[in-house]
Amino acid sequence: MKILLVNPETPVTFWGLKHALKFMSRKALLPPLGLLTVAAMLPEPWEKKLVDMGVTTLNDEDIRWADYVFVGGMSIQSESARSVIDRCKALGATIVAGGPLCTVFHEDFDDVDHLVLGEAEVTLPPFLRDLAAGRPQHMYQSEQRADVNDTPVPLWELVDVNQYGMLPLQYSRGCPFDCDFCDVTVLFGHKMRTKRPESILEELDKLYALGWRREVFFVDDNFIGNRKTLKDEALPAITDWMERHRYPFSFYTQTSINLADDDELMHMLAQAGFGCVFIGIETVGEDGLVECNKVQNRNRDLVESVHKIQRFGMQVQGGFILGFDSDPPSIFDDMIDFIQRSGIVTAMVGLLLAPRGTRLYERMARENRLLHNSSGDNTDGQTNLVPKMGLAKLRGGYRKVVSTVYSQDRFYERIWQFLETYKPAHKSRLGHSWRDARSFFSCVYCLGIKDGGRRQFWRLLLWALRHPRDLHLVMLLAVMGYHFRQVFADLESREERATSRAS
Repeated sequence: MKILLVNPETPVTFWGLKHALKFMSRKALLPPLGLLTVAAMLPEPWEKKLVDMGVTTLNDEDIRWADYVFVGGMSIQSESARSVIDRCKALGATIVAGGPLCTVFHEDFDDVDHLVLGEAEVTLPPFLRDLAAGRPQHMYQSEQRADVNDTPVPLWELVDVNQYGMLPLQYSRGCPFDCDFCDVTVLFGHKMRTKRPESILEELDKLYALGWRREVFFVDDNFIGNRKTLKDEALPAITDWMERHRYPFSFYTQTSINLADDDELMHMLAQAGFGCVFIGIETVGEDGLVECNKVQNRNRDLVESVHKIQRFGMQVQGGFILGFDSDPPSIFDDMIDFIQRSGIVTAMVGLLLAPRGTRLYERMARENRLLHNSSGDNTDGQTNLVPKMGLAKLRGGYRKVVSTVYSQDRFYERIWQFLETYKPAHKSRLGHSWRDARSFFSCVYCLGIKDGGRRQFWRLLLWALRHPRDLHLVMLLAVMGYHFRQVFADLESREERATSRAS
């Protein structure tokens, strides 16, 4: 049996870091962990090929070669996924589709031959059994949650890891919280399911054997959702492994803000090699936090919580949302002020979206305020609901926030604010490969000679050269700022063209 696995193309987005990755000679930020894991679940004798459209082209010859084409993807990849499916159908290929996109919007993909929905550890085995018996069904779905210890090590041999900025790994699924705009619990539930330490170490061994010596992203939606198991089992094992291997990786993950309440946990994360965490701040007003049921963020000094985590050696990246019903007229200026004071260099500011299946989606439907399905990209200046403040005012305020916080002066100002509180636990390394050397000089040429913010860049670079421990991080922040400016400049250009056409 010949199996082609296709990861659809992802549009240029805030998190795709396309404009930054070109400095690093990388084509995409992350390989498709889901498809690589599915590939490892297929019978070993089958021939398998993976085409990640983020790094290479899908050719008709690839499709004709395959007996079955497996298509995965997230909602943000829907347009490309639809195109891939149509191409496969035109060439007579048999299609198997799954992943979050098809699980949530399966009625939009009813023309696919076989839909394998939900968690593949549960729904893929019955499909494979039926396929072997010659009677595969159209749809496989289940309410059952997978035991993540049954998840195999991804089939990394199917990709060239050197095409990517970081490699993904998963420790847990689920989240104990219940934010009304979030679809994580719709897909994975509230109960935290964690892997045994030996499973995590097996995956780390695999990445190490590949020769990988860069960032590793634990893709968990809330890495600290089960703090006891994390502290008692996983982190001690990871720390021991990292020490024995002389810290070959720098870890990045997503957590909730209550991380700041646990000094022991922050110390353990930093010692294990976690240098960056993404945290959903969402909004700076208490009323907004009540509205979206963000209980973990309430009744605390959010700026101090961020600074505390950074003092423990972890950079904080933050998610922010505009468009809550309770947002006051001052929300745009308040958010700018908060982001600057917090020193959150990478601040993902987006408009409120209502993903299908969430409590927010249901409320918007009851109030007849839904416009369309969520695109999955909350930084494209669009929303799929009718905001109480009015769409024009919301979009105008959003443009003000992103154009301000990602102006070169404000962005570099935040880097300095961050460096004042950041106390790294381990030495950051620039690396010694030709890729890293070329990346460094390409960055210096673009940001230090061609770019408009030359003065701020050179001041930062000269500081970093006197503090070589932080050189890699400082350069990374600089090129990410370049990417963000390009993304929001493109957004402004698209809106101007749309306005021009409308008039």
